[in-house]
Amino acid sequence: MVVRQGQTLAKTNTGVTAFLSTGAAGSGVAVGVIPTFLYFLKVGAVLFGSGYVLLAVLRADLVVRLHWLTDAQLLDAIAVSQATPGPFFTVATFIGYLLGGWKGAALTTLGMFLPAFVYVAATAGFVPKLRRSAVASAFLDGVNASAVALMAFVGWQFTRAALVNIPAMVLAVVSALLVFRYKVNSPWLVLGGAIAGIVLQVFRAN
Repeated sequence: MVVRQGQTLAKTNTGVTAFLSTGAAGSGVAVGVIPTFLYFLKVGAVLFGSGYVLLAVLRADLVVRLHWLTDAQLLDAIAVSQATPGPFFTVATFIGYLLGGWKGAALTTLGMFLPAFVYVAATAGFVPKLRRSAVASAFLDGVNASAVALMAFVGWQFTRAALVNIPAMVLAVVSALLVFRYKVNSPWLVLGGAIAGIVLQVFRAN
């Protein structure tokens, strides 16, 4: 149904209007690629911290406030970003695809990474001085502490959304053991989880 709606929009709009207006979220809310691009441009411009801080921002905005995605769709985006090469911020690419197809994927990726290039070019001259500042150091320490709290909160929210059955709980426990006890790299965990999910689905189908 969503695909049909997207095709209908593409046929009834022409030129630039068609390019800018197509796209629909899997949660049933129509989203244009330009609003999606502008949102990720804003996120790329103001987000501080590691990629995992992005999870809290995305869930608060796209799931809770704007209702562009569901928790399940956001979890799928996270899984895809972890299973593919590149930084975690590539989650924006998959979300853009969900919201606006290939156009959305391209524009959200551009919006997510463009501010970083601009900041690097603009601040390259005085970053070394900033690093030696006691005030800047204290600021960064405070932001890092807040970021840890954000990641813990959103981690709990995603845990509730992901652990919906016994196999998922078992996979989570085994993965935690492999990470903390044996220091297994995350790509192997993602690959193992994907294989386990396929095997479980095959058994259920039979």
